[in-house]
Amino acid sequence: IGVGLVGFGLFFILFGMLLYFDSVLLAFGNILFLSGLVFIIGFRRTFTFFFQRPKLKGTSFFLGGVLIVLMRWPLLGMLLEAYGFVTLFR
Repeated sequence: IGVGLVGFGLFFILFGMLLYFDSVLLAFGNILFLSGLVFIIGFRRTFTFFFQRPKLKGTSFFLGGVLIVLMRWPLLGMLLEAYGFVTLFR
């Protein structure tokens, strides 16, 4: 279930970007991606991964970008998410 949710989340994010940053598709993709991540590795491990002390900057940018996309500013939100994603996984 988790891999399917992550896959559909990535599909909706990419499809939302192809349709000139459609905020509804991007928000739906973000929600599916994060819920799939929780299904794959569990709630506790997801929480501890995102809220480790050295990764707080990346987490704040990534989750802030998700929030900005949900507030219907998709371009700015995706830029923040991309920076947070790179900062989290470097």
